[in-house]
Amino acid sequence: MSVDAVMHTEFPAGYAVFFGKDGKVVMTPQSVEHSSTIKVMQYGTILSFGLHAKAFSDVYIDFPADENSAPDLVIMREDAQRHGKRYGFEDVLLIAEVVSVSSARKDYDDCTAKYGRYNIPVYVVVDPYAGEVVVHTRPTGSGYIAAHTHKYGSGKLPIELADGRTYTLDLDELPRPEPGVG
Repeated sequence: MSVDAVMHTEFPAGYAVFFGKDGKVVMTPQSVEHSSTIKVMQYGTILSFGLHAKAFSDVYIDFPADENSAPDLVIMREDAQRHGKRYGFEDVLLIAEVVSVSSARKDYDDCTAKYGRYNIPVYVVVDPYAGEVVVHTRPTGSGYIAAHTHKYGSGKLPIELADGRTYTLDLDELPRPEPGVG
């Protein structure tokens, strides 16, 4: 299924849709933890940069070779411009993905390799089930040189962006799954 076909297909509310190079389309329901985590991250962008910052959730970003992504959170350069309907990966400063039960391998492995390969300066994995945030920096052709893990409940985490601004994620506000969920 092509990117355009996926973008013009109406999927049930509450589902995330992923598609891979092999042409498979995967629909997975979003959990309360997933949605609430994105809300906390978005609030962090508002506190850090204001209401009109170029920070988006679930918006397609163009990558080469049809490896387009709609990350859980993306922070763009202030001067980023759309190319047609979308922004290009060259203007991305930070991408964050929230781990769900069905996406752990993709978020920890596949996305780390992909975003490093495309020189995304900061890639953040937010894992409600492990109660941790992993901040990847210093991209390489196959991933990232540096990865720092921060536990939920350990205060405010300032993340330096390539343009000199700082995004602050409040680790005390990130939701944890209820017992028995996951």
